[in-house]
Amino acid sequence: MINNKVGGDNWSAAGSMPQFGLSVRCGQDAVVQVSRRTRETAIQATFSLAPGECSCRSGIGFLDHMIQQLVFHARWSLQLECSGDLQVDDHHSVEDTALVLGMAIHEAVKQLSSSSRIERFGLAMAPMDDALTRAVVDFSGRPWACVALGTRREMLGELSCENITHFFNSLALAMKINLHIDVLRGENDHHRVESAFKACALAIRQALMVNETDQPANCGSTKGVL
Repeated sequence: MINNKVGGDNWSAAGSMPQFGLSVRCGQDAVVQVSRRTRETAIQATFSLAPGECSCRSGIGFLDHMIQQLVFHARWSLQLECSGDLQVDDHHSVEDTALVLGMAIHEAVKQLSSSSRIERFGLAMAPMDDALTRAVVDFSGRPWACVALGTRREMLGELSCENITHFFNSLALAMKINLHIDVLRGENDHHRVESAFKACALAIRQALMVNETDQPANCGSTKGVL
């Protein structure tokens, strides 16, 4: 079940999760609400491209910390809650949280790009003490992710390091972007991962800058369409 409703300020139905399925709604000022429920996770998120507060409760402390870094440095607003089958492991909660967040971002960007010409490409580097990461993004509509974190530990807190890469892959898929993240150096895995989230946020922020010199009809591609 996919329910897309654009416009208005009525969120009454969105407060209740569908029994199983997906609900995506866009209200005034491009505030997007996504609800997704499966047998593995139940997630609700309210997202805006405008700067604001970030509250993330995925049940995985280190993932919450990284999402807060992403939202803060991209200058967004987010409220997200996830109830997942953590008694199994962290995989489903990580993947589905990334999918819900990516869907919300994609819907908000779609509203922005319908009236403005965004830069489309973004490149950023971010240090975190000993760690340094390069992130490159293209809002191409063709999802692809190449992520090289180079972590050595199995876990960071309650988050499996292999699922951090999976988070970025799932986020890029749901956002429909091309994403390249390369951690160039760093001895501390916490620093490596945090610099990756910060670089990703900065690259996306650059790509979403409005180009005031081009008309909205200019999609930013020689094809004439993305």
